Amino acid sequence: MNGTQWILFILLVQVVHFLGTWKLYVKAGRKAWEAAIPIYNGIVLMQIINRPKWWVLLLFIPIINLLMFPVVWVETIRSFGQNKLWQTWAVILSLGFYIYYVNYTMDVEHIADRSLKPGTGLGEWVSSIVFAIVAATFVHTYFIQPYVIPTGSLERTLRIGDFLFVSKFHFGARTPMTAVAAPMVHDTLPLVGTKSYLNKPQIPYFRLPGFNTPKKNDIVVFSWPADTVRQFFVAEKGVRKPIDKKSNYVKRCVGTPGDSLEIINGYVHINGKKLELSDRAKVMYNYIIYGNKGVSSRLLNEVGADDFIRKFISPPLNQNQYNRLIPYVRDAKRREDGKIELYTEKQGIPTEVIRELRLGLTEETSRQRIANLTLEMAETIKKDQRIDSVVMQIEPKGQAGYNIFPQNSRYPWNNDNLGPIYIPKAGSTVELTPETLPLYKKIIRDYEKNEVSVSGNQVLINGQKADSYTFSMDYYWMMGDNRDHSEDSRSWGYVPANHIVGKPVFIWLSFDNFQDGIKFNEKMRWDRVFTTVGGDGEPVSYFRYFLMVLAGWFVFDFFRKRRKSKSENA
Repeated sequence: MNGTQWILFILLVQVVHFLGTWKLYVKAGRKAWEAAIPIYNGIVLMQIINRPKWWVLLLFIPIINLLMFPVVWVETIRSFGQNKLWQTWAVILSLGFYIYYVNYTMDVEHIADRSLKPGTGLGEWVSSIVFAIVAATFVHTYFIQPYVIPTGSLERTLRIGDFLFVSKFHFGARTPMTAVAAPMVHDTLPLVGTKSYLNKPQIPYFRLPGFNTPKKNDIVVFSWPADTVRQFFVAEKGVRKPIDKKSNYVKRCVGTPGDSLEIINGYVHINGKKLELSDRAKVMYNYIIYGNKGVSSRLLNEVGADDFIRKFISPPLNQNQYNRLIPYVRDAKRREDGKIELYTEKQGIPTEVIRELRLGLTEETSRQRIANLTLEMAETIKKDQRIDSVVMQIEPKGQAGYNIFPQNSRYPWNNDNLGPIYIPKAGSTVELTPETLPLYKKIIRDYEKNEVSVSGNQVLINGQKADSYTFSMDYYWMMGDNRDHSEDSRSWGYVPANHIVGKPVFIWLSFDNFQDGIKFNEKMRWDRVFTTVGGDGEPVSYFRYFLMVLAGWFVFDFFRKRRKSKSENA
């Protein structure tokens, strides 16, 4: 739905409102025409139902209005004596059209001084809940959104199990584009598992003013441009989602509109210069570690490595033993001598499980191992006398990688060597040929809504020959700090400006065992609780200061109430 169509839709709503309420306006001592003037009719209606005029603003805020319309419908009929429970349900279930019945068939009187206090405890409870949801939805949509890191694409900058607050106002809050959706949830309703929105109508894209735009090195939350997934990890036909209902991803912005980006041997270069990362960026790569006497798991654990494979040798297993080991083993191979090679993640197999199964396991220490390390970890391992070499694992230039943008044989790129590539800026123009089209086709077709085809050696846009294209929107290049374990712009390309959601600013909780089930005492990362995402130097936890302020408030509040009580009794 474009801007013109949306205006026509709003006018249609005004007509429906006028036809269903003009007699009620008259019975409330107003003029019939007052029900027909957009916005003004809302102000008058608030006076009729004896509610604050600022409620009118809530009726024009997407998603918030879905909560407020039923409230206003109920308040309207109650202002004319329709207080029975069935009448309340009638106006809600009829989407407000029960008001037509009241307007045209009933001889009702306006109750100007009706009590606004709910008649029952249940009514008061429901009223409080409704407005709590309205307030929470408003904050969630336009100011701060909670978010949890579910994958390791930004390890160790942001950890799996970090609970974040994402600021919507730094880049300017994106107003909802999906007009009809459940509040406080994203694309799926909890418990029932069905989608939480209707695809139509769609509201034109609009962003409120912000403090800035995404800059290089900013960590950004955005709607995943390539998302057609209804449920992750479920093989089924893809779905087309509205922009604001696509899955939220979080990555580091490494390229901004107008930049020329190239990845050379794993390192990002912008406009010919190596990108200088923030000192909080903990970039990780796969390293090949070689030691003639073996590379022990203990050494990898000592430097804090998480992502590496361990190999255990086991005597022959019966079926019950093997079934018990399945949760901890990612692969198993039978050797010629009958023994079993068991491959596990870093955690290995719990000691209690080994004892329970009465297994005699030995860990085999290979001379060469691959581990996912930060630059600091790699340097520490290099200094160990037992290690002969530590080399970054690089896909060579010219060797096409798997699932690499733009998925075209003309561009044999991979995760470690890609580009150079231009990141489009609104208003900039690029040459368009069958050779360059793969780089920009998705932008032209999917993000800027044009028809694209090729006839011979000529590119056609909307059926017209085109040798250039001018972009109407800014685009960004997003990558995970965990370079070899991140699906990012190297797979699906540019992130349009209208997909930007917000900026992570604060970690309020962090669990090391998030994927295994949260245990508050055992695996809380206390050093990450109440730390900022941005800034310079090592993150500092402000949790103790928060507790001090909270304790101070309780002490102040105690003495304030005590003093107030004494003055009232005096």
